[in-house]
Amino acid sequence: RMGKRRCVPPLEPKLAAGCCGVKKPKLSGSGTHSHGNQTTTVPSSSSGPLQNHQHTDGNNGRENVSDLTLGPGNSPITRMNPSSGALSPLTRPNGTANSTKNLVVTAEMCCYCFDVLYCHLYGFPQPRLPRFTNDPYPLFVTWKTGRDKRLRGCIGTFSAMNLHSGLREYTLTSALKDSRFPPLTREELPKLFCSVSLLTNFEDASDYLDWEVGIHGIRIEFINEKGVKRTATYLPEVAKEQDWDQIQTIDSLLRKGGFKAPITNDFRKTIKLTRYRSEKVTISYAEYMASRQHCFQNGTLHAPPLYNHYS
Repeated sequence: RMGKRRCVPPLEPKLAAGCCGVKKPKLSGSGTHSHGNQTTTVPSSSSGPLQNHQHTDGNNGRENVSDLTLGPGNSPITRMNPSSGALSPLTRPNGTANSTKNLVVTAEMCCYCFDVLYCHLYGFPQPRLPRFTNDPYPLFVTWKTGRDKRLRGCIGTFSAMNLHSGLREYTLTSALKDSRFPPLTREELPKLFCSVSLLTNFEDASDYLDWEVGIHGIRIEFINEKGVKRTATYLPEVAKEQDWDQIQTIDSLLRKGGFKAPITNDFRKTIKLTRYRSEKVTISYAEYMASRQHCFQNGTLHAPPLYNHYS
């Protein structure tokens, strides 16, 4: 079954949205819910980062990005895998061994995010605008840290934003304004990984099961137990990384969105679900430094990275 396809999501207020839960939360010790003959376990609603960073419609929502003063634009995110040429446009298989499709997202977008964060943390003027496309996309920026790539910040928007201003704004929003974490510091830079996700192929799903784990990101809209409309989203990689099936993912997303009542199959049927895809790329701080090495001498910064890189 195919839902109604949209190139971009419908117009809505520019609301910041958290992308994902924390790495591999344990599902034991939380509630169980039945779905026909299937019993699933979902994260408890009492604690944990999965309950954070949903966004809502109304005055009680998460940060409204238009109110932030971090940059002139708004919005992207995500995570992993740069291929060998870190600054080349990435490709992905499209079903044949010798056929690839060029992606819009590039590792240079992650380098730009590192430039923006680096300049902010060290007090340099913000970098010049980059050379990659400035087309508008819904987007997310994700920061992870350490060998185990623990989540360190992840915020984006479903409102399509021009990439130059959007990446700049959400670089700082995700690094400094994710309420689950303290702001990133200079000392953390060497351990960071940056991911950029551009969201595409938005479709209205026919029901809450009309999507595929590992293929689609999902955004749900529901009415909570107090009669308030709430929304929450997971990027395409989240359910696969957590080893969740569709029901576990939906139920976790409801908890992330603040729904505290028991979850029944009848309630799941009331959910309005939008599915989407994402193009994503991730690079490490070490890869970033290697790409900008001409801006550094003997480990000492002599000029903000992009002032040399794009001059």
